[in-house]
Amino acid sequence: MALSWFRSYLEGRGYCVSTGEHQSKWTSMTCRVPQGSILAPLLFSLYILPLSQIMRKNQIAYHSYADDTQIYLALSANNYSPIDSLSQCTEEINSWMCQNFLQLNKKKTEVIAFGNKDEVLKVNAYLDSRGQTTKNQVKNHGVILESDLGFSSHVKAVTKSAYYHLKNIARIRCFVSRQDLEKLVHAFITSRVDYCNGLLTGLPKKTIRQLQLIQNAAARILN
Repeated sequence: MALSWFRSYLEGRGYCVSTGEHQSKWTSMTCRVPQGSILAPLLFSLYILPLSQIMRKNQIAYHSYADDTQIYLALSANNYSPIDSLSQCTEEINSWMCQNFLQLNKKKTEVIAFGNKDEVLKVNAYLDSRGQTTKNQVKNHGVILESDLGFSSHVKAVTKSAYYHLKNIARIRCFVSRQDLEKLVHAFITSRVDYCNGLLTGLPKKTIRQLQLIQNAAARILN
């Protein structure tokens, strides 16, 4: 019964392309889930379940969120042989996706090594010799991660964004109530400063001070 219900939900769908006043002919769809529907995330998660089997087989740690999958590999000093398993895993993932009407977005596929500076340089050189280009920093769900986990780039980005919004809020402070002003500060400033701030524990005081200065500036606008 459940299978028949899902089949009736997915089959018999079509699509067309519209641009301006022009519209293409309707074409039947042989695969995909209705974008924007409530069931789409669940059905897509079920569809890509075989990816987890590939990663487990290669003993690669991972976690997935919607269509975003991140894989992890721990290395010992001067022992980079597990990287071969990572390369094999990515090749199998790419092959599976090609066979199942999906495409690996190579522009959004990034590799980064975390550790002390010397070890990161060695790992990057090893990966480069195998055709893997590495990054010094990547963005993970809104947080900028650096290879040394210093978070200076993340703090800089938060600071830049917060001051931009503070400047705009300051321009209209005379035209809104105190209550609305507080809402704007919490929506555009406090939320950014507080987002994943647990990751910043243990950072140097000069780095944390940049975030404190943002809060001080926000407090002055409210006074």
